[in-house]
Amino acid sequence: MSGFDLLAELKRRTIVCDGGMGTQLMARGMQVGTCPETWNTSHPQDVKAIHAAYRDAGCDLLTTNTFGGTKTSLDKHGHGGEAALLNEAGAKLARSAAGDNCLVLGDVGPFGDFLEPVGDMTPEQLDAIFTEQLQALSAGGVDAVIIETMSDTAEMAVAIRAAKKLQVWPVIATYAFAHGETGVFRTMMGPTVADAVRAAIKAGADVVGANCGTSLSLDDYVKLAEQLVKAAGSTPVILQPNAGAPQMTGGKLSYLAKPQEMAELARRLVASGVKIVGGCCGTTPDHLKAVAAALKA
Repeated sequence: MSGFDLLAELKRRTIVCDGGMGTQLMARGMQVGTCPETWNTSHPQDVKAIHAAYRDAGCDLLTTNTFGGTKTSLDKHGHGGEAALLNEAGAKLARSAAGDNCLVLGDVGPFGDFLEPVGDMTPEQLDAIFTEQLQALSAGGVDAVIIETMSDTAEMAVAIRAAKKLQVWPVIATYAFAHGETGVFRTMMGPTVADAVRAAIKAGADVVGANCGTSLSLDDYVKLAEQLVKAAGSTPVILQPNAGAPQMTGGKLSYLAKPQEMAELARRLVASGVKIVGGCCGTTPDHLKAVAAALKA
C-alpha cells in the first residue's frame, strides 16, 4: 500500500485523478459490447499499461477497471459468477502500476437496475451485492473507494454505507448530472446538486462531486463546480468532466476538447473550490498530462 494519506493531502494541495478507461480499452482493440471487466483477466497487460500511462501523465489517483463490477452488471454479460475474480484482478493491476506515488481507487458503478419501489431490488439485497464487489477490491489492495456515475441518492447511500461498514478507508461519491430547468443541474432520477450532495455526506462520504454529465459544455462544468462546492460545505469536492459535450462525427460520438482546453478548465474548477480534478468520457492520458502540468506548476 502507498503511504499517501488522501484526506490529509487534500488539506494542503489539489489532487489529480485519472481519466477515461473504456475508450482507452477500445483503442487497444476491445470491441463494442464486450464486458470491460473481463479484460482484467484476458488482457491484463493492456489494462496495466493504461494505468501506467495515467501514472506517467502525473495522476495521483488510479481508478480500477471495475466500474461494471457488481454481480448484477456482470450478469448482463454472462459473467456474474466471476465478480470476485474480476474485481480482485482489476485492483491488483492498478496496484501493480501505481508504485509508491499513486493511490488506487476501487471503482464501483451503478448496479444496473432500480431499487424498490421502482424496481425489485431491496436495500438489503443491494448491500450484499456491493459488499461482494468491495470485499474483492479490498483483497486486491485498493486504498480508497470511488462510487461513481450514480443518479439515485438511495442507491448511492447503500453503496457508501456498505463501503464504510467493510473497512476504514476514504469513500468518494460522485453523481452524473444533466441540465434541468434553467441554471439547475439534476441527476437522471431528479435530485438537484444540493439534494444529491447532502444525501452522500449524510451516508458517510468523505469526498463528494460529479463525473461525466449529459451534454455538458466545458463552461457548464464550471457552473456545476460552483454548485457542488456550495452544497458540500467543508467536504472536499471532486469533478471529473468529459472532454466536452459529445459530437456526432463519422457516425459515432466523439469528444473534441483538446488537452490544453481541459487544462484551462481544470484551473477554473480549482479556482471554484474543487479539490480533486480528473476526467471521464473522452479523456486520455494526454488530457490528464496537461491537467497535471497546469495544476502542479
